[in-house]
Amino acid sequence: MTETARVALVGDRSDGVRSHVRIPKLFERLAERDGLELDAYWIPTDAVGDLTGFDAVWLVPGSPYRSEAGAVDTVRAARENGIPFLGTCAGFQHALLEFARNVCGLGGIGHAENAPDADERLIVPLACSLVGHEGAVDVTPGTLAARILGAERSVERYHCSYGLDSRHLETLVAHGLVFSGFDGDGDGDARIAELPDHPFFLATLFQPELAGDGTRPHPVVQSFARAAVAHANLSIHSGH
Repeated sequence: MTETARVALVGDRSDGVRSHVRIPKLFERLAERDGLELDAYWIPTDAVGDLTGFDAVWLVPGSPYRSEAGAVDTVRAARENGIPFLGTCAGFQHALLEFARNVCGLGGIGHAENAPDADERLIVPLACSLVGHEGAVDVTPGTLAARILGAERSVERYHCSYGLDSRHLETLVAHGLVFSGFDGDGDGDARIAELPDHPFFLATLFQPELAGDGTRPHPVVQSFARAAVAHANLSIHSGH
């Protein structure tokens, strides 16, 4: 028997954010189409508590968040406790921020949207805004992203204006973060990040929840749901 997975949707919920409206509908479709039962709990970034009781965590779009610290703490909890994690758009940005600060030792590094005057910034304005755009992503073979997408090139939908300052990429990689997708339209900027020694840890600058008309969940969303249900089943069988 497949267990229902408890999923924390961390973000400052608003009907004005398309992904916030779309995600619950995608969860309904996953239950109908794939038998993946997800029980979603919305948690504002300024009210993040103990996340260890959840089977998965999705740090959803909608920046600037009310609490940068809450978003960063969300990523850390999922990373350190082996909880399946998905971060999209701002979730990608804050996943990198958490890793830089807590794994790479770059404690004071900032996000240009939250702290434009920070001495050192990890997340900076993109050369060209991707708000409302689609773009090609080149996927690195042999990675989680490649297994999920089933292709070495994909066209994805964006709604963001900030991304990784590529000068910090090598530092993140040296500490174990894998960048498995890059802009396929010229600048080669990072678009997907993952942690290989984690049950499921994936962050995308694009928004897979906005793909298509919402009736067929994107492979990234579907894989996240499968990881959540697997975690729920494992927890039941291990007695937790």
